[in-house]
Amino acid sequence: MGRFKAMIIMSQLIQYVVVRQDLIKTMSWSVGAVIAQACHACSAVTHLFHDDIHTRAYLADLDNMHKVVLQAPDESSLTDLKKSLDENDIKHKLWIEQPENIPTCLVVKPYPKEEIQIYFKKFKLFK
Repeated sequence: MGRFKAMIIMSQLIQYVVVRQDLIKTMSWSVGAVIAQACHACSAVTHLFHDDIHTRAYLADLDNMHKVVLQAPDESSLTDLKKSLDENDIKHKLWIEQPENIPTCLVVKPYPKEEIQIYFKKFKLFK
């Protein structure tokens, strides 16, 4: 546990959550339904990468987790983000709502902020 705390002190771990804003504005999804998509994606990425050193350090200090929730304007911006993350080997989960097969949210596993913030600069805070 000691090395995880040392890592947190050395570098702020952050998890970015990106949800589609058009689900609310254009497709008339409720805010609660969109929040549920983000929750599904966060749970899934935590499960997928539970043995990752950054994920373990992030979860070792539950009261100090840092997430940033951003909005993507539409599906293509979310899938473009996925492509960029794939190309740069950034671990993430794109949540696809079933049975509709609609990409709704993308969440990265926890990373040191300085390693991944560049991929999210073009997105605005979710509101």
